[in-house]
Amino acid sequence: MTAKADSADDVAGVYERQAARFDRDRSRTLFEADWLERFAADLPDGARVLDLGCGAGEPIARWLIERGFEVTGIDVAFAMIDLARHRWPEGDWHQGDMRTLDLPDRFDGIIGWNSFFHLTADEQRECLPRLARHLEPGGSLMLTVGPKAGERWGTVGKEAIYHASLSPAAYATLLEENGLRLAAFVAEDNACAGHSILLARKDGESAA
Repeated sequence: MTAKADSADDVAGVYERQAARFDRDRSRTLFEADWLERFAADLPDGARVLDLGCGAGEPIARWLIERGFEVTGIDVAFAMIDLARHRWPEGDWHQGDMRTLDLPDRFDGIIGWNSFFHLTADEQRECLPRLARHLEPGGSLMLTVGPKAGERWGTVGKEAIYHASLSPAAYATLLEENGLRLAAFVAEDNACAGHSILLARKDGESAA
């Protein structure tokens, strides 16, 4: 029987407990490749990219690193960061919570693949302005979200885990309010294992 977390607040606990299993089971087929290419298309050579919810660094961070990007990885679970540090001891890996993100650095790109949608709708509304502030002008933001507004529970290992989403229109409005424009949105993309993906660009010229 699948255990159910008490609330959305237990997301960190689920990933702490399930880190090894999650890493073992995580697909490395790179079904995300087309979207990663779209995300990277406007990034300068050697761009600084924040992988928000980086997990153990496979396969997203690896894809970015292999293309010469300077990756900073942040994950709420210490166990995930330990795995990433084991793979890339020279890497820039940090335990942290995107809800309180406050770094001195600014990035050419921010990616939150299968991480941002673990926040409640209200937390997403509060977090997205933080992400916008951490982007350079002309920077790219890519997030996996839901196909429509709502909440649901998924599983990691044998534990239930919380997901939430705003509507596509609400995301577009929130992005615009924070100096970004929605460049692409595909709900339940069949070419990407059914993920719903949001891609946005920050207003202004790139520093490249």
